[in-house]
Amino acid sequence: MDIHLKKLYEKLLASYMTEPKEDHLYSAQQLSKWFIEKRVSPEEVINVHIGSVKRLVPELPREVKATLEMLLEVMVGYGVAYQEREQLMSRQRELEDEIEVAAGLQQTLLPEATPSLPGVDIGVISVASKQMSGDYYNFVDHGMQQLGVGIADIVGKGIPAALCMSMIKYTMDRLDAKSLSPGEILRDLNTIVERNVLPSMFITMIYGVYDSLNHQFRYATAGHEPGLIYSAREDCFTSLETKGMVLGVLRDNEYPEYVADLEPNDAIILFTDGVTEARVDGKFIERETIKSMIRDHIHLPAQQAVEAIHQKLYEMTNYIMRDDQTILMIKRVG
Repeated sequence: MDIHLKKLYEKLLASYMTEPKEDHLYSAQQLSKWFIEKRVSPEEVINVHIGSVKRLVPELPREVKATLEMLLEVMVGYGVAYQEREQLMSRQRELEDEIEVAAGLQQTLLPEATPSLPGVDIGVISVASKQMSGDYYNFVDHGMQQLGVGIADIVGKGIPAALCMSMIKYTMDRLDAKSLSPGEILRDLNTIVERNVLPSMFITMIYGVYDSLNHQFRYATAGHEPGLIYSAREDCFTSLETKGMVLGVLRDNEYPEYVADLEPNDAIILFTDGVTEARVDGKFIERETIKSMIRDHIHLPAQQAVEAIHQKLYEMTNYIMRDDQTILMIKRVG
């Protein structure tokens, strides 16, 4: 302990022993804050106290000395635990700083804005349940007014999920120079994921290419939550086909492709299982309820619609998010 603090403590103790006052106790409280700021251990404070008492009261009874020595021994163990706690707190702060940096980097992996495509309105919202997300989405320009859309859910969160995201983004960013089909794209991604991630990790994903000339959506899925196609004419929903295996389990997987034709005001709605596994009154939300929420907001511009759907879901679940939620809407407007 700093010699100045030792002298100050002894002076304060002497004043209190001579004439106990509330002001002395208040000063002691303030002094304790200095001890904490200077990271003075509890046993060191007790040691200073015992030394001061012995100097102020040289003829201290033997029994009192014994109690002070016993108190010091007790506080030694307490002090060790205190130091270990300080080390853990310091490490926790370091980890929180690292996670904050990783979360910031993770945000840079997502598109800055939704792309523009003739006759199509696109909206997307992705909200993490914790500081870092396991959801990912991206867009790829395939040329000839064709837009690739990918949405993935990485099993697990934190830094491993962020690393998987960067791997998927790097692979998808290279697709604009290729004319691969959705099934081929998932097959390539599966090979990369299977080779590079831990056996305990896997990824669900849907990848589709929207052709704005013919208003067709060709897609393939890898164990992902079935999306929905909304028919404006019939005011009904159809679930997307989902028959491909998740990414990262087996190397030689094939991913069948499907085609959906969209008429004016029809829409494709993709989402992660954080949406369908949201709980209302302790039970998983039903898909019919999700369809009803979409129907209530489908008339809005796509971005406003997905934001309103997410907000309604958030309210229904009593503002509790158990998992990341991503909703992406592609709506034909022409």
